[in-house]
Amino acid sequence: MRLFAAVLPPAEAARELGLAVDRLHALPGSDGLRWTGRAGWHFTLAFMGEVGERLLPELRDRLGRAAHRTEPFPLRIHGAGHFGRRALWAGAAGGVSELRLLAERADAAARRAGVEMAEHRRYKAHLTVARSRTEMDLAPYTAELGGFEGAGWQVTELALVRSNLPVSGVSGEGPRYETVGLWPLGAEGAGGAG
Repeated sequence: MRLFAAVLPPAEAARELGLAVDRLHALPGSDGLRWTGRAGWHFTLAFMGEVGERLLPELRDRLGRAAHRTEPFPLRIHGAGHFGRRALWAGAAGGVSELRLLAERADAAARRAGVEMAEHRRYKAHLTVARSRTEMDLAPYTAELGGFEGAGWQVTELALVRSNLPVSGVSGEGPRYETVGLWPLGAEGAGGAG
């Protein structure tokens, strides 16, 4: 199964961002973007790709330990940016260094569990809101979304999410995400769930 570790924003944070993203649909060329579904918005910490069933027990145990060693921290959705000319994202503010640490720990947990990870890159906190199949100028979108400042929340869980790729062949269909494990952050959550 295709898996990644993530921080999931609460419904209110996603709703706020959704209102800002809705305004982007009025910009010229917005029909050339594939907008990500709000229900699946997340901050990816470590993308694992295909993970075999036999690795899951060890992966779950190690992610639980990573969560246990990370105290809850504040976060908010803030600003915008893009990767190249194909991916538009909203950024993060608040406990970004703690988010980066949690990402490092989730990546290390996956590697130690035997998951074959891509080459390690410096973590960039982002929540993808749209993608394009072709290169396009995303500057008007980042300019419009760049001033976004969401309300803060306390990050209290590390999630393991399964990405179910589209199978219907319907144009524009995106992946469906399913949370398959949750671990509370901090020493008090040492028992874990998942």
